[in-house]
Amino acid sequence: MPERTDRPRPAAGILLVDKPGGMTSHDVVARARRALGTRKIGHAGTLDPMATGLLVLGVEGATRLLTFIVGLDKTYEATIRLGVATDTDDADGTAISTTDAASLDSAAIAQAIEPLRGRISQVPSTYSAIKVDGKRAYDLARSGAEVELKAREVTVTRFDVVAERRSAAETGADGVIDLDVVVDCSSGTYIRALARDLGAALGVGGHLTALRRTRIGPFAATDAANADAIGEAPLAAPGDVAAAVLGRIDVTAEEARDLRHGKRLTGAAVRLPANPAAAIDPDGVLVGVVERRGDDIKSAMNMPEEASA
Repeated sequence: MPERTDRPRPAAGILLVDKPGGMTSHDVVARARRALGTRKIGHAGTLDPMATGLLVLGVEGATRLLTFIVGLDKTYEATIRLGVATDTDDADGTAISTTDAASLDSAAIAQAIEPLRGRISQVPSTYSAIKVDGKRAYDLARSGAEVELKAREVTVTRFDVVAERRSAAETGADGVIDLDVVVDCSSGTYIRALARDLGAALGVGGHLTALRRTRIGPFAATDAANADAIGEAPLAAPGDVAAAVLGRIDVTAEEARDLRHGKRLTGAAVRLPANPAAAIDPDGVLVGVVERRGDDIKSAMNMPEEASA
């Protein structure tokens, strides 16, 4: 869809959106492009159509900041059903096994969760967006191709059960257990895979029936706009976002000019709160992201001046 030309170009910034279930993340991006009248919108990580919760979108020049956001830790609220395994590891898939889970007690479940905390090796779901030979794994799986994904190292710092419900499965008399859980994890962690692996460890199978992302780094779903109100939602200023994600170093107007011209700030590395960090000028404008070069600092990514405020 072409950009709207009946209004000024939108300001650069970060937009937080609470994605509803049933929409793809790309649907949300498309809606934001229409609402804001620009094609220059990107995202810092997608959500499955079934999932709800926080999407972080970059608008105009602030898309440059997304590379620093996509790798941040995340928090999810999810429901895991034990007793049924599906081919997609979530409720959108087809059941491939049903096992009576009624005999499992809470202690056994807690014991099986323990190895899924910490630094773990995880095989992503076959129906994931990971590319295999240039094609999405889910496209290959849906075409009937055999998909083998490599395990990856991820970190799960929290995997807590906050509620447990027991009932008969809708498909028969076998008992199922629904676990409401909260997970804090590194970027790249698949909550569907945690559900699958927990069910496998308990010998009953498992899949995800609900998923909500509530946090990405310092950003929370409680601060996000409804998808129907994107056009009226405020944009977070690039400087505020970069400082919150990276930490800030305040620079003088002369130093800001030097950084924009590619010059080093001699001996300034001792002022860095982190490496890299956000360089902010006296007007509160984001100059760019700087990094240590020996005792000096140098710009690793400059912001367009019109997109920095």
